[in-house]
Amino acid sequence: MLLTTYYKMNFSDNKIKIIIGFIVYGQHTFKYLPFFLPSLKKQTFQNFKITAFNNGQAGDENERYLRTNYPEIEIMAEGKNFGFAAAYNRMIARAKNEQADYFLMTNSDIIFEPDVLEKLTQKLEADKDLGSASPKILKWNFAENKKTDFVDSYGIALKSGLRFFDVGQGKRDSEKFRQANIIGPSGACGLFRMAALEHVKEDEKYLDERMFMYKEDCDLAYRFYLSGQKSVCVPEAVIYHDRTASAAGIGDLAAIKARQEKSLAVRRWSLLNQQLIFKKYWHLQNFWSKLNIIWFRLKIFVYISIFERDLLKALTF
Repeated sequence: MLLTTYYKMNFSDNKIKIIIGFIVYGQHTFKYLPFFLPSLKKQTFQNFKITAFNNGQAGDENERYLRTNYPEIEIMAEGKNFGFAAAYNRMIARAKNEQADYFLMTNSDIIFEPDVLEKLTQKLEADKDLGSASPKILKWNFAENKKTDFVDSYGIALKSGLRFFDVGQGKRDSEKFRQANIIGPSGACGLFRMAALEHVKEDEKYLDERMFMYKEDCDLAYRFYLSGQKSVCVPEAVIYHDRTASAAGIGDLAAIKARQEKSLAVRRWSLLNQQLIFKKYWHLQNFWSKLNIIWFRLKIFVYISIFERDLLKALTF
């Protein structure tokens, strides 16, 4: 049974309504909360409600911290780990019940500049053709609590063969990234129009729950792309993200380097979910895209056969 502590916040009828959702999970997120939440509370745009979904043990250190310091935050929990997609589906469904206009999907390993919500909301309000907006995400060196000018993501872009990448990732911030075409925000942070999420959902789900974690943001972004829901990066809206493993580019060598920094579970989820994306959308691809998918699968099969044989079962379809 869903255990929910709910604190009602009234929205003015003539104001935009935003629900902010984030996931907590043990020590993985607890250490970030004293930085993440104050940066949210200092936003110049204040008409929002925050919901946290606990994928850890009910009543853990995350819940205790939230109840003590932020009793207005709604906490959703069932005492087990649902994964990224299922947890966010529950929070987005709650936002729908609240009749919110927008849903901000965000990680907790982030700090916000004060005007992020204001800038993102202004962009979506000014252009009703936009389904989502990404902030400019720069890297945060959490260990030294330093903001950097290296890019984490300007948003998700698409290559032929259903290959997705974060624009600018690992590079020093530059004006050239502002012109990149993106199909959706990174799962680290993005503001979504609720009507757009309703438009692209599958089987009453917003994120594909077969994807426990990793690539579910790519799948959602691709459905936005297929439906004609446009996405942009708002570079004036700046956040900082402590991503521990990422690719410094989009080539094969960068991908191999990034894989070596990830745990076995993460590598398995990422590979499985990429294969699922191939399977879901194969029938929509043109000849060249299908050829690129086949070539990628051949390369990854050779690599895994030599270096990661324990992941061969992830290439079963």
